[in-house]
Amino acid sequence: MMRVQNRGNSQPRWLFPFVLTVICLLSVLPLARLAVTGISSALQGRMGELLTDAVVWHALYNTLVTSFWGMVAAVILGGAFALLLTLFDIRGKAALGFLFMLPTMIPPQVTALSWIGMTGPSSTLLKALGLAPPLGSPQPLYSIGGIALLFGVQNAPLVFLSLRAGLLALPRDGIEAARLSGASSWQVMKHIILPLSLPGLAAGAAIAFVSCVGNFGIPAILGIPASIYTLPTLIYTKFATFNAGTFGEVSVLSAMIGILSIIGLAVEGRVLRGRDYRVIGLTGQAAVFRMNGWRWFAELGLWLTIVVILVMPVTALVASSLAPAYGVPLNLSTATLHAYEEILFRQSITRTAFTNSISLSLATAFGLLVVTVLTGYFLVRSGSRLAPVLAALAEIPYALPGIVLAVALILLFAAPLPIVGISLYGTIWIILIAYFSSFFAVSLKPVVSAFRQIDPSLEEAARLAGADFCRRLTDIIVPLIAPAAGASVILVFLIACNELTVSALLWSAGTQTLGVAIYNLDDSGSFNLASALSVLVVLMVVAMMLVLETMANRLPKGVVPWRS
Repeated sequence: MMRVQNRGNSQPRWLFPFVLTVICLLSVLPLARLAVTGISSALQGRMGELLTDAVVWHALYNTLVTSFWGMVAAVILGGAFALLLTLFDIRGKAALGFLFMLPTMIPPQVTALSWIGMTGPSSTLLKALGLAPPLGSPQPLYSIGGIALLFGVQNAPLVFLSLRAGLLALPRDGIEAARLSGASSWQVMKHIILPLSLPGLAAGAAIAFVSCVGNFGIPAILGIPASIYTLPTLIYTKFATFNAGTFGEVSVLSAMIGILSIIGLAVEGRVLRGRDYRVIGLTGQAAVFRMNGWRWFAELGLWLTIVVILVMPVTALVASSLAPAYGVPLNLSTATLHAYEEILFRQSITRTAFTNSISLSLATAFGLLVVTVLTGYFLVRSGSRLAPVLAALAEIPYALPGIVLAVALILLFAAPLPIVGISLYGTIWIILIAYFSSFFAVSLKPVVSAFRQIDPSLEEAARLAGADFCRRLTDIIVPLIAPAAGASVILVFLIACNELTVSALLWSAGTQTLGVAIYNLDDSGSFNLASALSVLVVLMVVAMMLVLETMANRLPKGVVPWRS
């Protein structure tokens, strides 16, 4: 009988080819196709025409400016929350951390709609409070500054997570030694904590910048009405006016987005170059400084920030959804549930969007779980020198802006598939493949964390007792990683259900997702319907996050992002 396992380890022979094929299909092939098209366009001289277009340079400038100032806002906001919640004796840390994470889990187009409903002369909330500016006043968010501000709000939690992880790794005994030597809290902060936390802060800033560069929802809602285009929205408009040279043009524009992302990450490396940040001593629990009489003011500032960036925008969104039309003052006589009735029972497009998003998200979450369990097992247990390379390739699609991945998949599947002659472009299957590619790393991380916590001797004992791979998988491995697998499913479902950037370029009639439906409703002038659908999405996000919160104590460290 043929052996099904490699000599020297407990893995079946088919596992490595399976993992290699999956990573090639989801990462290597789409990006290689994008690179080939871009190079071909450059060789044909189309790049020169594109680079002489003033619109492209304006879009590049807008992308750089909004991303830079969005990063600055995210660093200030996320850095302040990380320092206060990690290092000081603030009460209610768990609730503050959970609420602060909500903006980044809420879709960017919903964030934009909620802030539009909170500001400007047509704000239903401000009219109800008698605080609305005079009619005819400009909407302040339809500007470079408005886009940058919401970039900062959307990405501040990313800086918070990155800096908090660095602060939790600080040496407690070194800090205590400085205190016992007579150093004040400010001196400890200045000479020990801030220098050692620079890697986390720089990493958070780089992640925020890359996220801003690839963000489509916020500049689409705020920028397009004011004719302010960034590179992602310019790609979207290029596809809207499709011609023979569109593929070449969007390949070059996608390459520009990718280069900006790489530059952002390279700057992070440059900032940290030549510095040694190794620490010696106990880590994992940050020292807590007492604020004494200042604690009340700090807590008030934190809660007021939550009110401004979360409570008020969501309240404005609810108010807009209850008004009969955008700009109508909300009171007891005008409040109506008509928008919710329209969304849930009358609008076939929104019902289709709900069905598509939930189906795609479930298929992605559970389909990726099967793939990532096998992939994670190989990466952790194989000991292969190729494992780090494959792990890095799996991370690339998630690290790149979604608009770049969407363009790569369009190029890969625009033509009919060889042999079968079936085209996936314009079908729901291309969106499913895009979700698999984009969220592969999200699903993989919790599973890999769980595998690293399992003692290999358990499986080895089963193998010596004669259990084959499938038996060990079902009886030992799956039960032990079940909590992390459940978290993986919820995280992927939560992110995929609210996604817009990828599906904005891939949807067609009948394949709209919730993100696309919200954007299209707002674009068509149905602001109250878009608000109602957004409220339902926010409720779904909060419910999923609460489920993760209840599972947090059973999960490996780092699986639930807002937990230590």
